[in-house]
Amino acid sequence: MTKELEFLSRHVATGKLSRRDFLGRAAALGVTATFANSLLTSAARAQAPQKGGALKMGLVGGESTNSLDPATFLTQVPQNFGSTWGELMVIQSPEDGTAQPVLAESWEASDNADEWRFKIRKGVTFHNGKDLTPEDVAQTIRRHADENTKSAALGVLTDIKEISVDGDNVVFKLGRGNADLPLLLTDYHLMIQPNGGFDAPDAGIGTGPYKVEVNEPGVRHMSVKYDGYWRDDVGHVDSVEVIVMNDNTARMSALQSGQVHVINRVEPKTVALLKRAPGVVIESVPSKGHYVFIMHCNTAPFDNADLRMALKFAMDREQMVQQILQGHASVGNDFPINKSYALFPEGIEQRAYDPEKAKFHYKKSGHDGPILLRTSDVAFPGAVDAAQLYQQQAAAAGITIEVKREPGDGYWTEVWNKQPFCTSYWGGRPTQDSMYSTAYISGADWNDTRFFREDFDKLVLAARAELDNAKRAEMYREAAMMVRDDGGLILPMFNDFIDARREEVQGWVADPNHETSNLKAAIRVWLKQG
Repeated sequence: MTKELEFLSRHVATGKLSRRDFLGRAAALGVTATFANSLLTSAARAQAPQKGGALKMGLVGGESTNSLDPATFLTQVPQNFGSTWGELMVIQSPEDGTAQPVLAESWEASDNADEWRFKIRKGVTFHNGKDLTPEDVAQTIRRHADENTKSAALGVLTDIKEISVDGDNVVFKLGRGNADLPLLLTDYHLMIQPNGGFDAPDAGIGTGPYKVEVNEPGVRHMSVKYDGYWRDDVGHVDSVEVIVMNDNTARMSALQSGQVHVINRVEPKTVALLKRAPGVVIESVPSKGHYVFIMHCNTAPFDNADLRMALKFAMDREQMVQQILQGHASVGNDFPINKSYALFPEGIEQRAYDPEKAKFHYKKSGHDGPILLRTSDVAFPGAVDAAQLYQQQAAAAGITIEVKREPGDGYWTEVWNKQPFCTSYWGGRPTQDSMYSTAYISGADWNDTRFFREDFDKLVLAARAELDNAKRAEMYREAAMMVRDDGGLILPMFNDFIDARREEVQGWVADPNHETSNLKAAIRVWLKQG
């Protein structure tokens, strides 16, 4: 019994088990709370972070067009590197998904949640030596919320009508009540910059534990310890280097040889092999992330609802999960929400592979000839194989899919959100509202299916302001049905986040909110010395 609890206590110390679950297990075994807490204390001491060392990460998701402007962050390399030098007002807890303070130390809302006051932390400096002020925070949100911005965070900020500063507080006045506002501010684009980034948005100056030393887009990025950092519970290594490794084989080899300490996007078909490699640890966590096939609803031939439906019925989702992701996923249902979200819409019939229904809708659409699907190794792990498998599945319905493999460099700027049918991925969002607002309402910059429905937009906005959870849940159910049955989204699977690290990397936090420990592995982990 003691050995079991010692084992579990180490999982608490490394972030793999919540304290609550540990104490519950201890109580079930008849162990006193005092003894259980003593085990946690001992485990925490054993896991005390060690300082120093140079952390190297080999990551897919870097391009020559990447910028240090957080508003432009699309892929994993700028997102992970940005988390070393920039900070948000709020982050999402890896344990229960609640909002946790960072640069905003506390907040409060009016009774109907249409006015929010965020108290901004004192004693924080930017890497240029300037003190962080509430006005810097206000300016940052103003820049991302401006209707002319290119920031993908615009969709989640549209309800903010007025931003002001009152002493130590930033005050947001909303057009309608929104109980989710603190969680919306966890969007990784919203890194606080001097004067909000209006002066130099791509300067890479933030308040994070590291400051930018090297910026070679598409090749590598490096940040080094910032001596004036305000906290001591993150930022344990001396430097972080992010090396762009878009090729899966190259990433695996680099990890196995010790060239890098951490890699992302481990392909499920290689997990078993990598597990056997000496000194390698697999980190896998179920997530809100999803791998998708996206059609532009306003572009021929995908502007035909029957053709879209035919292509949805032509996909075998179960086979995708098992063959492409080796079971490291759950089956999707053509709307971007799974049971990880609050108010998940229960009772929606699971769409199944049905070649006969696909044939019916395909014939009804009147379309003839091949359908071009673009894909790339960087779209998601196994994307090229998935496209080819889909090609075979659709053939059984008499639908010809022509698969075009695109190069990784430029995929996110020249193919995704531009070409009418391609493979892609989403990391998920903190709330249903933020997911729909980022990618499905008409004004969203990242509406990558060109799903434009005024009634859908009104429904999402109404749900945002609804404080009755039962009514709000019904609204989200209706929204899900609209996307599922009329949208351009084919969502076969919600993926597990699968990363890998060397054994000497300690302190990894299992975080379902995004891959690589919610993009914060670099600042959370430390290197075991000796």
